[in-house]
Amino acid sequence: MTTFTRDGHSGSGSGEFTPDGCSVEMYARLPENGETAVIAAAVPTGGTLLELGAGAGRMTRPLLERGFDVTAVDESEAMLAKIDGAPTVHAPIEGLDLGRRFDVVTLASFLVNTADDAHRGRLLRTCARHVAPGGCVLIQREPDGLHRTLKPGSTWSRGEMTVSVVSLEPVGENVSRTCIRYDFEDRHWTQTFYSHALSTPRFEAALAEAGLTVDGYLTEDRSWVRARP
Repeated sequence: MTTFTRDGHSGSGSGEFTPDGCSVEMYARLPENGETAVIAAAVPTGGTLLELGAGAGRMTRPLLERGFDVTAVDESEAMLAKIDGAPTVHAPIEGLDLGRRFDVVTLASFLVNTADDAHRGRLLRTCARHVAPGGCVLIQREPDGLHRTLKPGSTWSRGEMTVSVVSLEPVGENVSRTCIRYDFEDRHWTQTFYSHALSTPRFEAALAEAGLTVDGYLTEDRSWVRARP
């Protein structure tokens, strides 16, 4: 079976890039996109929250403003340098063990849709390892059918940014290699990555293998999920 690892991810444009092809400068510009409203509606505010893959703090800041006690984790030191007001941990998610548990653990940005099944398992086991008894894990996954609706040339706007699909190439069973272009008025970046269009049964099976079970789908498109040990 072919494994599509992050070694095949890349990015182009100015500035520093993370190992998986994310532009630090571009991610520092990204606005929050409604994710924290979903989180706040799903769990009581004021609890401890472990944000896995925090990036440059796009969600960290609004989560702090909503009253969560956030600890932000990312493998990019340059990304974490953009975050103020929350303790940060510079480390890969997979294999992380902070020796403590949190009321809420978040795994956003479609990280669960990695095309590397072993990598997905390690991410989810980190979630399970850090959630407190009675707590929950909130996961953002690609909506069902996304790969069937996205096409090269698809374009949408988000604040001052225009996002375009440059290419989308099927490379394996339910696996695609996608190139996305992000245009701002003064500059642009691209990011190329592999992703797996996880069916709901396969997603739930991956959760079960990590010791987690679905407690509820939080959005109509089933892109946000609350799971518990």
